This record gives sequence, C-alpha cells and structure tokens, in this order.
Amino acid sequence: MRGGIGRLLAYWRAERRTIAQGFAALLISSLGSLIAGVALGSITHTLDRLPGLLVLLPAAIGMRGNIFGALGSRLGTSIHTGLFAPSRQREGILYQNIYAATVLTFSISLLLGVLAKTLSVAFGITSISVVDFAVISILAGLLSSVVVGAFTVALSIQAHRRGWDLDSVAAPLITAAGDIVTIPSLFLASFAVGIHWVTPSIATIAAAGATVITIRGLLTDLTTTRRVLRQSLPLLILAGAIDVFAGLVLEQRLEHFLVFPALLVLVPPFLEAAGALGGILSSRLASKLHLGVLSTRGRPDSLAMLDFSIIVLFASVTFTLTGVAAHLASLLVGRASPGIGDMIGISLLGGAIATLSAIGVAYYTAVAIFRRGLDPDNFGIPLITSSMDFIGVIALAIAIVAAGVAP
Repeated sequence: MRGGIGRLLAYWRAERRTIAQGFAALLISSLGSLIAGVALGSITHTLDRLPGLLVLLPAAIGMRGNIFGALGSRLGTSIHTGLFAPSRQREGILYQNIYAATVLTFSISLLLGVLAKTLSVAFGITSISVVDFAVISILAGLLSSVVVGAFTVALSIQAHRRGWDLDSVAAPLITAAGDIVTIPSLFLASFAVGIHWVTPSIATIAAAGATVITIRGLLTDLTTTRRVLRQSLPLLILAGAIDVFAGLVLEQRLEHFLVFPALLVLVPPFLEAAGALGGILSSRLASKLHLGVLSTRGRPDSLAMLDFSIIVLFASVTFTLTGVAAHLASLLVGRASPGIGDMIGISLLGGAIATLSAIGVAYYTAVAIFRRGLDPDNFGIPLITSSMDFIGVIALAIAIVAAGVAP
C-alpha cells in the first residue's frame, strides 16, 4: 500500500509540468465554458422562438470539440513522433489535417441539422423545420469553426515551439473555445431562419456545397486527409446522434433545470469538464499506444492506471471549482441558485459518475481501436466527448435529483 502511494506520488512529481499545464488549461476552459453557460441563460427567448433548438445545442457544441479536439490529438501525436512541421506545404501533416477538418465541418454540420429534426419527430418533440435546422447548423458550424480551427492550429504551433504537452492542454482549451463560440454562433445563425425564400436558398446552397466538398475530400490524392475522412465520417455521424440524444434529454427535462436557473448555467462547464478530462486521457493513451509503451490488454496496466490517477486528481479540483463558479456567476447575473453547498455537491457527485465513465470509455475505446490497426487519435476524442455529453447530462440529472433541489 505504502509502496503504491509512493509510486503514485513519484509519477505525479515526474509529470508535474504536464499536471500544471493540464490544470491551467482546465481552469481556463472552465471559465470559458462558464461564460457559455451564462450566454445560454441569456438566449432563452431564442429557445422559445425556435422550439427544438436545444436539441441541436449539445451536438453543435460537441462537434467543434469532436472535430478540432481530434485534430489537436493528431497534431499532438505528430509532435511526439517528430513528424510535425508548421508548414503550408500541401503534402505536409498540418495542411492535410486542416483540409480534413474543413471537410468534416461542412458534412457533419449538414447531417446534424437532419438528425436533430429526425429524432425530434421520432420522440414527439415540437420543433422547427429541417430547413431551419440545416441553415442554423451549417452557418453556426462555419462561423464557430473558423475561430476554433484557427485557435487549434495556433495552439499546436506554439506547443511545438515551446515544448508544451499538447495532449494535456489541447482537449480542454479547444473544447472551451468551442463552447464559447458556438452558442453566440447559433444565436447569430438563428436570424437567417424564417425569411421567405432566403432560408430555403441558403439551405440549398449550403447543402450542395457540403456535398461537393465532402465528395472531393473523400477522393483526394492526399493520403492523410483521405484516411482521416474515411475513418472519421462514420464515427462523427454516430457521435452526432449521441449528442442529439443528449439534447433530447435536456429538452425533455428543461423544467427541472429551470427550478433553479443556476443549474442551467452549470450545464456547459460541467459537460465541458467531463469531456475535457476524457479528452486528455484519450490523447495521452493514444500517444503512448503509438510510442509502444502501453499494452493493449483488457486489464489496464500500471502505466495506464497512473494516467487514470491524474484524471481523478484533475476531476476532484475541477468539479469543485465548477460548482463554486456556477453559483457565483448565477448570483452575479441574478439567477436563483440552490446554494453553494448544493451546487458543489451536485457538481462533485455528477462529476464522479462522469469521470469514472470517461476513464472506462477512453481506455477501452483506445485499446479496441488500436488493436484493429486504426488510429485512436481519429476515434478517441469524438467518442469520448459525445459519450460524455450524453452521460454527463444523465449524471448531472441524477446528482440534481439526489440533492433534492428539483423534482
């Protein structure tokens, strides 16, 4: 027992720079997602005007993290393996990955609009038309992706130059950037719907453009781009469906969160933290698998367990601060809160459920994918972030009911 604790502390000391970078990234991302939470609380009139828009919200936010988090993970691995170069050459790692991310943004944004409408109808939820969903999803996707994509590339270049561990900072920072940018982008895109002839025209042009760009990307002569697209598209469709289900859960239980509006403010930073923690672990495991220092056994080996311990350490601090910050932010903007004790308790209990789930999903996904000769950098982030959106919403709902602050 004492030897195990000693080894754990020794590993934390050896990884202290990475842990410090991870904490800094998580702190920044949590604050950013808190801004997104406050923004979400301020567009309730838009949610009323466009029924069903909340169904699209987790998918729209999650997809920025799925696409660009995976981009950051791939670039992090290329840095570790010495293949990264900040070059604009068409055959270079950076160019090919940016090209793939651009194609995925167009194609998946279109699919999310269709999925949101299809599942809303299937579950009997009143919603806007499929044309409105498509316009909002594509326009918001393009607006937010320009910002998040530029941020991801700049972050990878700085990590390469300054020796940062991109695996520990990319997931939380990129996810937070997606949270902050996507909600205002959805709000801006919502003004393009309901306009006679204009909305259908935008939808037609956007859909045709997305289709052409996707086909060209799948047939490109760039090997890395083609491989990323062919591996990522089916997965991102699945991830989008999972995120839409998370949106359905929110839409159907929105009144529970509105008992205390502070709980709605808590949603984006809570889901971001859960996804970011899983993303950090997924990126670390992917790099170790590529480097050949991690086994692919069904039972995690000691190196994997030590990485798990870092995630638990991150989670214990992050979810405590998330509860405190959501309570204080709610008071500042005049939103009722059940109290700081309940907010911390809800965040910690829900966070514990989400973190244990994230560890299991991240590890077994990485191992299963690597065994099949596929790249876990392409699969890990999308699967973990979409899974944590869905599991995180359920975990948060369980914690709220357990705390007795909402029916």
